[in-house]
Amino acid sequence: MAPLASTLSCTISRLNLFAELSLNRHSIRIYRTLSSKLRPNKSLYHHRSFKSSFSSSTCKSTTSNCSKTLGSNPLFNDNLVVLGIETSCDDTAAAVVRSNGEILSQVVSSQADLLAKYGGVAPKMAEEAHSQVIDQVVQDALDKANLTETDLSAVAVTIGPGLSLCLRVGVQKARKIAAIHQLPIVGVHHMEAHALVARLCEKDLQFPFLALLISGGHNLLVLARDLGDYLQLGTTIDDAIGEAYDKSAKWLGLDLRKSGGAAIEELAGRGDPQSVKFSVPMKQHKDCNFSYAGLKTQLRLAIESKNIDGGIPFSSASTEDQGLRADIAASFQRVAVLHLEERCERAIQWALEIEPSIKHLVVSGGVASNQYVRAQLQEVVGRNSLQLVCPPPTLCTDNGVMIAWTGIENFRMGRFDPPPPVIEPEGCQLDLRPRWPLGEEYGRGRSVARSMRTARIHPSLTSLTQHQRQ
Repeated sequence: MAPLASTLSCTISRLNLFAELSLNRHSIRIYRTLSSKLRPNKSLYHHRSFKSSFSSSTCKSTTSNCSKTLGSNPLFNDNLVVLGIETSCDDTAAAVVRSNGEILSQVVSSQADLLAKYGGVAPKMAEEAHSQVIDQVVQDALDKANLTETDLSAVAVTIGPGLSLCLRVGVQKARKIAAIHQLPIVGVHHMEAHALVARLCEKDLQFPFLALLISGGHNLLVLARDLGDYLQLGTTIDDAIGEAYDKSAKWLGLDLRKSGGAAIEELAGRGDPQSVKFSVPMKQHKDCNFSYAGLKTQLRLAIESKNIDGGIPFSSASTEDQGLRADIAASFQRVAVLHLEERCERAIQWALEIEPSIKHLVVSGGVASNQYVRAQLQEVVGRNSLQLVCPPPTLCTDNGVMIAWTGIENFRMGRFDPPPPVIEPEGCQLDLRPRWPLGEEYGRGRSVARSMRTARIHPSLTSLTQHQRQ
């Protein structure tokens, strides 16, 4: 893991910007309502040097190029309008959202055909696909909102975790817009966005809450204590459930233009979930971590034992063969989700011991679109007297709305960067965080197997936030 001290200068600026401001008497009352913990002590946007969250280069900030940010800034009446850009993996997305929760537009360009062609995400191909459509996706989002860039309060963009090649496309586009139109820019943690979009959908959702974030690349159980403050109770020690769904769908010859989860769920509805006796992963481990690599192996062996040729599309298979595939899919889904249920049960108990006031379990991420997952987890929260909060499916998969909303939440706290320079300094390097933990590990949930995979991990969002508060 990179040393914390060596990274703070180029990553923490959006967390400390307001801490260095001094407000006039007209503004100070409103400012205190936004962030009572911050102590301004310098003149308003005085000329100063800083290092941006997006660049290792030193730039200059002046009153003139930030006047839009604080002078006539809608922050002070909380009427923000933020553009969110998301390119962390295989979907190019943009959205415009108001701080009152109104979604003005949402545009997503899918790479489903590429997924079907390559049997998964090919980073270089995904980057090229993002580059081809990013300008049009952002323009469509603005057009559908009936706005131009000059109507925006800020631009929010995913800076990690994700695929570096893909993240770069979104960050470059966001910086270009912010520079030309002198807009502040907010770097967003992709998994925090999955958690916080639930607060857009459920107005009564307050911190602290428990969150299960499940997608193609992540399985996370986190205790969300505050904005930017997360305690990781559990994570996957190998594969995430979404990746397991995708591989299973491929091996069963399903149409990958749908997500693997959607394809498996549809086929499972035609099968017998008790027909194949798969073992539930990690039954002997009394923690909240996940593992899907072994279950994938069990499924592959079951396919081989039934002499199923995954190279033959499901639609072309015999009726008997289709029935066998459906039984395997149903059995796989039952055990995959049972693993989620067992881990969530334990995480709820741990979370209630730490924060007895918890009332909600948020389930978000692409796999949270699965209705079977939702139904089973509804039973879990019911047994524990909690409420289940799931965003609608269009806000569970990767989208620009969650990025814009997380940008709004952070912008309200003063966690943003001033507009980048129109002409980037020579040697400027974008701050991309492909492996960026959301929270610090809970002692009882620490995995020895997982700790072996810490090379090139950026300090967690929570550690950066806590450092700033000290």
